Amino acid sequence: MKQICVVGTGYVGLVTGTCLADLGNRVICLDIDEAKIARLQNGELTIYEPGLEELVARNVSSGRLTFTTSYAEAVPDADFCFIAVNTPSGTEGEADLGQVRAAAASLAAHLKDGAIVINKSTVPIGTADRVDHIITRHLPPGREHVHIGVVSNPEFLREGSAVADFMRPDRVVLGATKRSDAEYVATLYISLQAPILITDPRTAEMIKYASNAFLATKISFINEVASICDKLGADVRQVADGMGRDPRIGRSFLDAGLGWGGSCFPKDVKALAHMGAVAGCHPLLLRTVIEINKDQRRKVIQRLRDTLGSLEGLTVTLLGLAFKPNTDDMREAPALEIAHLLLGEGARVRAYDPVAMSRGREVLPDCTYANDAYEAVTGADAVVLVTDWNEFKNLDLSRVRSLMHRPVFIDGRNVYDPVKARAAGLIYHAIGRGSGEAIK
Repeated sequence: MKQICVVGTGYVGLVTGTCLADLGNRVICLDIDEAKIARLQNGELTIYEPGLEELVARNVSSGRLTFTTSYAEAVPDADFCFIAVNTPSGTEGEADLGQVRAAAASLAAHLKDGAIVINKSTVPIGTADRVDHIITRHLPPGREHVHIGVVSNPEFLREGSAVADFMRPDRVVLGATKRSDAEYVATLYISLQAPILITDPRTAEMIKYASNAFLATKISFINEVASICDKLGADVRQVADGMGRDPRIGRSFLDAGLGWGGSCFPKDVKALAHMGAVAGCHPLLLRTVIEINKDQRRKVIQRLRDTLGSLEGLTVTLLGLAFKPNTDDMREAPALEIAHLLLGEGARVRAYDPVAMSRGREVLPDCTYANDAYEAVTGADAVVLVTDWNEFKNLDLSRVRSLMHRPVFIDGRNVYDPVKARAAGLIYHAIGRGSGEAIK
């Protein structure tokens, strides 16, 4: 049993700490947000993640997982200290390391000799060196010669499947200047039987950014293809299926829609583009990837204008608020920008999401909210399917048509068969589906 401290109880920190406890370690999750820790101590999760609530309850009950706001309580006995705090985007797209710096300085006062500090947050290239310098500078007098290792261990967790991703990773990346430090951290992951890649810290940090930027690029690429398909009459879903059968390309992340959002892709692509520009490179591809993503949300408004004319006074329903299914996260969610654009056009916006309603009310107070999908579409002049939750995939489209004031339906995730949707009486628009005619 290893003694572990995890600083930060957001998506990454809470999932990491809980899963490490479930692997048999003694874990203390630390956060300076007293209200958040109080909720966790009372058994109330601060995020929605499938399977996490049961996992937290089991490990708290066993005594392997606890929560605190005190560095003095969490750090002195820890063999490993994970930094899993937020690194939000700055004004130029750069990652803000304020919370990382503060965590490193606070850890330094309590670390024991031989402890390893592990950067789990997504951080700019060179952050492991900075954390090492901060810790060295803040060690108490008389402890200047202790060894504190710093290892970069980027996370590859997907919201909505984060627990499974941690327990069944396709790789574990560890970056260290001293190989023995990385090998010590590797002992935490041995039971997961995943490939472990040991690199220098800067390479490990770049692997994370390059991975997310490439996946975002695939999404923006297929959305660009979808726009061309709309003009030329091809079906982007079949195009993606045909492309995806080539093992050099692969089918994943080739689903045209409203673009990427969430806490990772927007922040990481902007940060990588910023780092490249500051280093004297010209990250034109990354900038284009970002712009294409923005265009996907604007195209929804244009399609509504083309179909309905002025949106002033019309009711538009958004089905889905979270940036993807199986999460309540609305950071950089397409629904946010679409709602703001609609409100700016003078439309009335009504919304429903199976999980993200409370967050929606916080960030979109000018919208109204329904109790279910059918209530949401009642009396609407247009409906935009924003998040492809399973419960939306089986809607009775004839019933939807009967409840709407006008039958305009924008399928932002290509969930429905265009022929069946139009047969139900909807004025149906998808993303890159061409004419949508059935093959005879």
